[in-house]
Amino acid sequence: MYRYDFIIINRSFWPTYPVIGEALLRIAESLAPFNKVAVISQGSSNLHKYLKESKRGLNVKFLSSWAFSNSSSGIFIRILDMIFFMFWVLFCLIMTRPKNIYVSTDPPVLIPFIVAIFSKIMRIKYIYHIQDIHPEATNVVLKINVNLFNFLKKIDNFSLRHASSLITLNEEMKKEIIDRLSNQKEISIINNPSISFDNNPILDKKRGFSFTGNLGRPQRVPLIVESIKKYKQKGGTLKFAFAGGGIFSSQINKLSKENSLVNYHGLVSSNKAAYISSNYEWALLPIEDQITRYAFPSKISSYIFSGAKILAICSENTSVARWVKFHRVGIVVSPNVDAVVDIFFRIENSNLDDSILDLDRKELKKKLHMDKFLEEIKSKISSL
Repeated sequence: MYRYDFIIINRSFWPTYPVIGEALLRIAESLAPFNKVAVISQGSSNLHKYLKESKRGLNVKFLSSWAFSNSSSGIFIRILDMIFFMFWVLFCLIMTRPKNIYVSTDPPVLIPFIVAIFSKIMRIKYIYHIQDIHPEATNVVLKINVNLFNFLKKIDNFSLRHASSLITLNEEMKKEIIDRLSNQKEISIINNPSISFDNNPILDKKRGFSFTGNLGRPQRVPLIVESIKKYKQKGGTLKFAFAGGGIFSSQINKLSKENSLVNYHGLVSSNKAAYISSNYEWALLPIEDQITRYAFPSKISSYIFSGAKILAICSENTSVARWVKFHRVGIVVSPNVDAVVDIFFRIENSNLDDSILDLDRKELKKKLHMDKFLEEIKSKISSL
């Protein structure tokens, strides 16, 4: 009946998406010697070439479809692309007839729902990894029609209820899922890992700020742009380095051409992003307050390993602010231009007591290490 023992479904994959993509590739590779394993992904037309050149993915079947959108694309194109990927996933599931499935919220709602329906019909098990809670996360930055919102939430609840194992990122997201399901279904918390750092973090760091990650709607990019402009106008001298794509990347690119304090590196490799983060004393972590109930910034893990102090730009009552303060890895500033400009100047003038910050982060790094993530995910797979 079953043709494959295990299928991993995640639109983002190695090498384009170096964190989760690398982690899922390692999981597939570790299962392949004893199981028939396949990966369903999207976006890399040269995936098989990269795998062959890197001598990766031995005995794993890779089913990668073409993508016609990215993080900078408009919402309509991205929805069409998601629907296209949904049909690709359904086709692959029918062809592979797996015994067990791993699926995440990349992309959200529709793909997990297809997996849930397929699993119910075929009487198989699946792990549902909730990296972001949708449609709530989408609704924070892009208001959805109330009827469509309720419909999407209803079908995602179906996917959540029928999963054999649920995984999410923190206690606040776990509580949101439990409240939505109105029951005490077991939900595991597994931290997202960091990208790999080939060398130790640079100790002699530049005085300034880096941002490496998606420049999307939740990242308060317009606020950052206005704050940097005002900081420069008032005589500020610290530098800002940005790397990453996203719908607001054009604003940062434009700012870099108009403002001598800003350098935009564009979309870069994981090693380059790690190098940029390690080079600067501070790392920017702007995030919309409400979305922290439904998502957690993946770049935090990489910032921790870079040795940078984190400047979280959000309200004090958010999960991100509490996490940054609890682990003593940075400071939190209110999300308004004057407050952000003021903290820029306090950092420039060394008028900030950051002596309590933990720059060693030994225990935290253990929790966020790639090996820890792999161990926990494989434990969930073994329990299916």
